[in-house]
Amino acid sequence: MAVVYSHKSSAYFSALTQAIDKKLRKALASPNHRRELLQQLFADVALEVDDRAREIILGGEDAEVQHKVPLCFYDVLADHFAFEPDERGKPILDLIVQLWSQPFASHIFALLFHKWLFEVTLDRSDLLLRYSSALVQGATNVFWIDIQTNTTHFQSLFRYLLEDVALVPERLKKIPLQAQRDLFLLLSRFIFLYNLGIARLLQNISLLPLAYASISVVISRLFTVDKLESFFQHFPEFPNAFLVGGPADVFVIELTDQVRPLETRPNIVPNISLHTSNFKGC
Repeated sequence: MAVVYSHKSSAYFSALTQAIDKKLRKALASPNHRRELLQQLFADVALEVDDRAREIILGGEDAEVQHKVPLCFYDVLADHFAFEPDERGKPILDLIVQLWSQPFASHIFALLFHKWLFEVTLDRSDLLLRYSSALVQGATNVFWIDIQTNTTHFQSLFRYLLEDVALVPERLKKIPLQAQRDLFLLLSRFIFLYNLGIARLLQNISLLPLAYASISVVISRLFTVDKLESFFQHFPEFPNAFLVGGPADVFVIELTDQVRPLETRPNIVPNISLHTSNFKGC
């Protein structure tokens, strides 16, 4: 279900953007507190939209109709920055780039600019490679947080990358071939989490083949999704395909390498806490 924003949301988005800008500038000016500030900002944009904010963003009647739609701040902000990227997102993006090597910078970039990257046209190949690499890295980081916290908090990001990028050639081809490969490997590693959940996945790890064989058994017994065949059809070519096999083989190899370590960690304890603070000044 598509989210429809109200006419009153413009001022609220402006306030959110200013809050993000303020915290990023504070992080730049405070080397000793940079990690803490960026972690707080990441937690802020990952928060679920509360009832008050939902009513402002969606409007009264729309908020009621769409009340059951899971909605986080990063969902609405990603739309906001993608709609008019140069005007709304560039100042924020420039600040994130200055903090590129810092912890949580890639997390924030992936949440806020995953749609922007596929809506703009970038002439510089080096920037395109940098942004697409940061997207894959940031998405990997936040998906791991979902594993560690036994949640699917970032499912909308995963679904966008799968359904609106990986399965849509005109968007997929906007990023370099190596980034396309990295994206499909990323989706292969986490696709079960967002369709089965970590608890059910852990219960069925024993079904995964020890020697990367019996691909059909893994797919048929663990995973049912209409788009899986299309996912394989859109797989980019890999230079080592003659050694590892086709898309289904790569898929199972990546999945197995990802989940086998979890077999020895039945009680997954989060190593990061999502703060419950709200945006300041909003």
